[in-house]
Amino acid sequence: MTAVCFARKGHEVVGIDTDLDALGKIQKAEPPFFEPRLKEYLVEAVTEGIFAVTDDASANARSELTFMAVGTPVCEDGSIDLTHIRNTAEAIGRSIRDTTHYQLTVVKSTVTPGTARTVVRPLIERESGKTAGMGFGLCSNPEFLREGNALHDAEFPDRIVIGSEDAVAAKKLESFYEELHGEHMPPVVRTTHENAELLKYANNAFLATKISFINTIANIAERTPNADIQTIARGIGLDERIGPEFLKAGLGWGGPCLPKDVKALVEFSKTVNYNPELIKSVITTNEEQNGRALQAARKVLGSLKGKRIGILGLAFKPGTDDMREAASVPLIQELIREGASVAAYDPAALDNARKIFRNDISYSRDSLECIDGADCCIIVTDWDEFKAIAPKDFIERMRCPVVIDGRRIYDVDRYSKAGIRLSAIGLGPVARSP
Repeated sequence: MTAVCFARKGHEVVGIDTDLDALGKIQKAEPPFFEPRLKEYLVEAVTEGIFAVTDDASANARSELTFMAVGTPVCEDGSIDLTHIRNTAEAIGRSIRDTTHYQLTVVKSTVTPGTARTVVRPLIERESGKTAGMGFGLCSNPEFLREGNALHDAEFPDRIVIGSEDAVAAKKLESFYEELHGEHMPPVVRTTHENAELLKYANNAFLATKISFINTIANIAERTPNADIQTIARGIGLDERIGPEFLKAGLGWGGPCLPKDVKALVEFSKTVNYNPELIKSVITTNEEQNGRALQAARKVLGSLKGKRIGILGLAFKPGTDDMREAASVPLIQELIREGASVAAYDPAALDNARKIFRNDISYSRDSLECIDGADCCIIVTDWDEFKAIAPKDFIERMRCPVVIDGRRIYDVDRYSKAGIRLSAIGLGPVARSP
């Protein structure tokens, strides 16, 4: 996304990667994943000849700025795997060995504190024969993009964080962004490599904590007569010290960033002899939250064996086809283990779902087909089109109109009064008058 946005602003951009399948798609202006408006941006950039891709790392030799945006997956123990970072740093070093112009390397990947200083810098120096601060520049520049809104966030970031020990490199990067954003230039945080690296982890850990917190209160609300987490969240969100964002109770957080980054922060804390109990509990709370939908289904249906369950939503959030750490995956796996027949639908993620579940479930063409003949429907992702399903659709199409609203997208009174047995996250029982 960032590369396409750079190209859209008139910069000549070359993307270098080893994924030949993804490169082939991009060369044909076909996005390798789903993101709103990405197809439009990519076609424009490729057609105008300002964005190209290659698997040849030597193409980096003529660049002025090189952005490292490779993945940092987690190892089995939760720590990050720096293999791609090391390989890329070495490739950058080799590519600039014989160059005479100043080149700035910018680490955008999410990496634990100390990586730029103790891993990236020495590897580039070793392979290039040059010294950081003299032969090349090095900055840490984490990005804060939301899947589903990534292009907007790249074009209109709410802040720019620049970590460096080299004032010339930091100023060069800041000047690049000033030119890029013009009058929309956001606040800039100039700091050390380590602060920039830890800041990104702190950012994601806080967001995860906020979601796990409101889910905890939601679980309390479900056991409290006349309580509703939506009212509670709206009320505390009006406190300017808290704010309304990330206070939507549901089946927990997932995706490619929050889960791995929170786990990586826990593992990094061990290396500095600290036990982050709060963050560890955030992970535990989230793992338990996914089971709320199953508990609700068992409560209503009893045994799930032989029951037809419609799953609406497979991606970890609306606006993306990404199913990494999505709530739908362990939910469907457990439904299958308990003998249920699962029908699933998602506007964007069906292809990814087929790679995971293959023929173990059925795939619907739309949301209404998904609920046909179902004993229970579980809302897992809050796509807008699911909100348009009327009470009569559930009643007329389902064998038994049981709906588990895992994202609180339906008006409880309206759907319940229509005859639907609705179970909603964070909604307590109605107290009977004495």
